[in-house]
Amino acid sequence: MGLRITQVDAFTGKPYRGNPAAVCVLPEARPAAWMQAVAREMNLSETAFLVGRGDGGYDLRWFSPAVEIALCGHATLASAHVLWETGQLAPDAQARFSTQSGLLTASRRDDGWIELDFPAKRQERSEPPPGLEQALRVEPLYIGRNALDYLILVGSEDEVRAARPDFGQLATVPARGVIITSRSSSRDFDFVSRFFAPAAGVNEDPVTGSAHCCLTPFWAARLGKTEMVAYQASARGGVVRVRLRGDRVDLGGQAVTILEGELRAEPNIRRESSPPSDSPPPRLGSA
Repeated sequence: MGLRITQVDAFTGKPYRGNPAAVCVLPEARPAAWMQAVAREMNLSETAFLVGRGDGGYDLRWFSPAVEIALCGHATLASAHVLWETGQLAPDAQARFSTQSGLLTASRRDDGWIELDFPAKRQERSEPPPGLEQALRVEPLYIGRNALDYLILVGSEDEVRAARPDFGQLATVPARGVIITSRSSSRDFDFVSRFFAPAAGVNEDPVTGSAHCCLTPFWAARLGKTEMVAYQASARGGVVRVRLRGDRVDLGGQAVTILEGELRAEPNIRRESSPPSDSPPPRLGSA
């Protein structure tokens, strides 16, 4: 029998919307190179790996197809969903995850939504690095920066939706990713955003929980409210309920299981983690 792996659409209540993540609950820790190889095989924006702890919580790590990620919202939401759905956590139990970004928790609400407790990632005004504005092809009203990403405010939701970045040039920006945002033109939402992270192997992330750790305090200050509803205007789209609590942010979303399977083949770690060679293959019979 192989290792079970589950694909979940997060921050949506409908299949094939939101942000897909793969979740693999491991019986014991695996090398980072092994997890990176699996994430590359899954080829989703993030694959989450969990290992149970003696205190009832889980160690949690996230990998994009290219790199390990320090903070990921949608794959955390997907992980909690899988633990509850498979009976590894009781329906009323809180999911507790030890991560590179500290302790993160997930709780089930009475309405079926999942609420994540994440750190706020406040930004400060910043000068744009070389090439950022040219790569985004938008007119910034404001540029901010936190430890992870650049945040770009533009004038309208239409500008957010119409953005067509140069991903090759954007990949040279010295940050995990770039958020573009504006107030929403719909009464259903307070603000909209999109998130680009070509340097991490993801040109556009469909719905980015960790970006809302920055967006929530940003828009709370501008709108004068601590509870908001956000829409990430990617092709798949997704809804995030947000709440600012001091230096913490609550992120609310739904999740839908799409498929379940088994990892039957073990990645060849040495070969898979080595950089590709441009030299021709050896001739038959050669050493």
